[in-house]
Parts: sequence; C-alpha cells; structure tokens
Amino acid sequence: MASMHTPNPTGRRPLHDLVSDMALASQQAQHFAIQELAFTTQINLRGDGNDPQFQRAIEQSIGCTLPQTANTFSKHASYAVLWLGPDEWLITAPVGEHSTLERTLRTALQGIHHSVVDVSANRTIIELSGDWVRLILAKGCSHDFSAHAFFAPQVRQTQLAKAQVILQCIETATVFRVYVRHSFAQYLTQWLIDAAAEAHAAVAIDTVQRARRLA
Repeated sequence: MASMHTPNPTGRRPLHDLVSDMALASQQAQHFAIQELAFTTQINLRGDGNDPQFQRAIEQSIGCTLPQTANTFSKHASYAVLWLGPDEWLITAPVGEHSTLERTLRTALQGIHHSVVDVSANRTIIELSGDWVRLILAKGCSHDFSAHAFFAPQVRQTQLAKAQVILQCIETATVFRVYVRHSFAQYLTQWLIDAAAEAHAAVAIDTVQRARRLA
C-alpha cells in the first residue's frame, strides 16, 4: 500500500486577485458565467479497478461506484469519482473533508493494494456555465465540444489554451468544470475571461449589423 499526504490548502484562494474580474465577466456576458470552486477536496486514488473487493470498498466508503468506462465520472451526494486511467481516479468532496476522506479510504482499503494521496493543494477548479461555454472552450482546444461529442458524465484530460487541465461536463447543456494547477490558474482564468469578452463583442457586432440590414 502506498500513500502520502499533501498539505491542506490554506490562505488565499488561487484566483483571489481575479474575483472581481470573474464577477464582471459573468455580468457582461449574458450567456456565460465563471467562478472558482476553491479548496475543493481532491483525493488521487490508484488500485486495481477490476478487483471486486477494491470496488466495494470505494462504494461503501463514499456511495460512488468506481467508473470503469474511460473518461467518465460517477457521483453520489457531494462526492464524485473521475476516471483518469485504468488504475487511477480523482475523488472530489466538499471543502475541508480531505483529512477525513483520506483516513476513511485508507481504513476501507486496508489490506488491499492501493494508493491514496491528498492532492487538494495541487489544483483549483474553475466552474463555467452558460450557452457560450462550448464555444469558448473550443477556442482554446482542438477537441470536438459539440453536445453529441462531449456530454455528462464525461471528463477529458487535455490542454486548454496550452494549460494542462481536466475538463468535466457536469450538465450536458450548460455546466462544466476545469481542473487546473495553481501555477496556471490565473493565466487560464484571464484567458477564459478574454475569450468570453470576444464572444460578447462578436455577438454585439452581429446584432448591430442585422439591425442595419433590417432598417
């Protein structure tokens, strides 16, 4: 059994300096909203996903089934389990539960080959919502973001505007989460805000042009 501990994230949230910018962007772009879900509990889990005992231990601990299909996630109550690889998952939980959840998982998996690592301090989560989100994500990534290609409950590990991220489709129509390392969080957030502003400007110009044609 391998396990280690990452310090509890404390102090200012990674996007503290951009809180007002995110609020303004959400107000100006009627079809787009952005906010940070700071300090969300994140536990990296590794083990044999084909082991029924391992699967049962996780489900009994947090109520979530272990996703077996690549690039999907499962959820129950306030917990979610994101598939990262054949033997690797990311478990998310509410703020402040990192120590309790880590201890719970270690106890449940005692005697079973596994790794439980608190990675809450490694990434922050940016939540995006609104009708423009798919358009904005497509500006910075070559993946197909149409609703038939990326939908709930799916996740993608990719690069967005050259930053390594995990993308999670929470609700197929309008809600997505972006998991990004702290060192790239401000850069990526500013990029998302700028992309939303460009989309807003483009729509405004199109509206004016259509009005002139109808005049």
